Amino acid sequence: MGGLSVWHWVIVLVVVLLLFGRGRISDVMGDFGKGIKSFKAGLGEAVDDKSASTPAAPAAQITPPEAAPAPAPAEAPTNTNPQ
Repeated sequence: MGGLSVWHWVIVLVVVLLLFGRGRISDVMGDFGKGIKSFKAGLGEAVDDKSASTPAAPAAQITPPEAAPAPAPAEAPTNTNPQ
């Protein structure tokens, strides 16, 4: 009941074709494909720009802070109540 059958999809496709026409849908899909291609090309150029630029400076070395001295061990409690 909740799923769409093949007939539902056929009706949706017919309505979309009637509203936009075959030529308009192919134009939209062509523009969509061109957009994806230019996006991928832009990503490729961005990666090439990073690798072609000056080499990155070495990472700064961070020295760890000196460890605080360990606290003195507490004296063991003495048992004043013999058994």
